[in-house]
Amino acid sequence: MNWIIAKGVLIPFLGTSLGAALVFFMKKELDTKLQNMLSGFAAGVMVAASVWSLLIPSMEMASDKGRLAFIPAAVGFCVGMLFLLALDKLVPHMHLDESEEGLKTNLQKTTMMVLAVTLHNIPEGMAVGILYAGWASGSAQITEAGALTLALGIAIQNFPEGAIISMPLHSKGLSKGKACWYGILSGIVEPVAGFLTILLASQIGAILPYFLSFAAGAMIFVVVEELVPEMSEGKHSNLGTIMFMLGFVLMMILDVALG
Repeated sequence: MNWIIAKGVLIPFLGTSLGAALVFFMKKELDTKLQNMLSGFAAGVMVAASVWSLLIPSMEMASDKGRLAFIPAAVGFCVGMLFLLALDKLVPHMHLDESEEGLKTNLQKTTMMVLAVTLHNIPEGMAVGILYAGWASGSAQITEAGALTLALGIAIQNFPEGAIISMPLHSKGLSKGKACWYGILSGIVEPVAGFLTILLASQIGAILPYFLSFAAGAMIFVVVEELVPEMSEGKHSNLGTIMFMLGFVLMMILDVALG
């Protein structure tokens, strides 16, 4: 079981690392069509996972509250979204508009992207960790398939993020090796957050429903703020929508059929 958990927690980090390694093979940014498809699929998986793997188990765990079983899910969800919103306010956003571009140097913009991606990875690592912790504890509401699929969905989302960091750094003069290394480092907080969450899980059993819904809120924020705009960019937005559908259905099938 320990190896299954370790492997699952490390999967999102692998996505970031593979994306950062693209700097060795590509001279330009990721193809818009591919990025639309990856963003759409990841968004579908993460929305479905937030519902079936996080929010529904949160309410089922609080079923002893009767008609008030929604409270942990509602409170945790809102806190999770507000937490990510606060991060976005405290840390400059990944995507700078044209007016901001004229005010900041290329190095400053790249540094902000690294910091923003790194901080956004923390709650995503927590989401994977809390699911594996719930599964390891024997909770009937959380399945190994649900935790694994969520980890894969986040890895898909992290793939273009790794490239978004390493490629600009290389274009600013860093060697490909160093640019790739910085991209990889931006994702290291994810497994760290995941493993810390698992270690603390035994201490938070009573409030596990709140942590599940907190993770759901954080995930939905990333979907709404990052993935949906990315999957809708350019003339290939329909591909992003189709991939969203496929990702959502795949996650739903895995969580319900295998759970």
